[in-house]
Amino acid sequence: MLVYAGSASKYLGLKLSKILNIEYVNVETRKFPDGELYIRVDKEPLNEKALIVQSMYKTPNDYLVEYLFLSKTLKELGAKEVIGVIPYFPYARQDSRFKPGEVVSLQVVVDLLEKMGTDKVITVDMHLHRVHDLNEISKIPFVNLSVMEDIGKFFMKKIGNEDTIVVGPDEEAEQWAKKVAYILNVQYTILEKTRLGDLEVKIEKVEKEDFKNKNVILIDDIISTGGTIEAAVKKVKAQGAEKVFVGCAHAILAQTAEYRIFRAGVEELVASDSIPSPYSVVSIAPVIADYIKKFLL
Repeated sequence: MLVYAGSASKYLGLKLSKILNIEYVNVETRKFPDGELYIRVDKEPLNEKALIVQSMYKTPNDYLVEYLFLSKTLKELGAKEVIGVIPYFPYARQDSRFKPGEVVSLQVVVDLLEKMGTDKVITVDMHLHRVHDLNEISKIPFVNLSVMEDIGKFFMKKIGNEDTIVVGPDEEAEQWAKKVAYILNVQYTILEKTRLGDLEVKIEKVEKEDFKNKNVILIDDIISTGGTIEAAVKKVKAQGAEKVFVGCAHAILAQTAEYRIFRAGVEELVASDSIPSPYSVVSIAPVIADYIKKFLL
């Protein structure tokens, strides 16, 4: 097996190669003056499994096209299997046609991966809504791993579990809050969210006794604009929370998200390195490497 990392995830690819003790192959990527993409790999994967590591955040269109070029090329160069490691998977929210004429973007991306030679995809804490398992709509197998147990272990070392409760800011976050609470051996609860717009949400239906004089750990899969977390922090603070911490798999932190989160009173933000940021203190590399060791090597 050889590791090829796209421009979004070179360091993550290097981490994986070291943990797995397999060769890391340099991928040269640059743009021509007209904006078109140039890619060249230093070693061809003849009769080898090729692992492409590329998280697709912030500029997903660029990273997606780069991945597709790589996948198709590695297959042409003799790879016996192309495995995509896409920790942050793009377009997952557009999984249905809500209005006539809309593109179902998730289905398009899944189809492109298959058509461009990818044989299997590994993701991490994918943001799934109406489609609960991508294997329902994909011809190639998808595996959705989770970094939430490792985030729970980080918080256990950081603040312990005394007078602590884990909170999901909405119903969709329950699956992640439950995993962190299990590691900490504490209770968890779920808030109710009403979205008022792209940037604003309303949090309601919270029992006062849940948070009084407690450390609250808010857990979600993605933090984008920070609106959901900001509203949740204000709510639990208003109902007696002592300190509020936040954990997430994917810290996009668009626009003024950091300001909104910390201005609301968060003590610390903990994220994985699926998207590099100052808060990426928990690596997804061990979780991905464990899966590869068990099932792909």
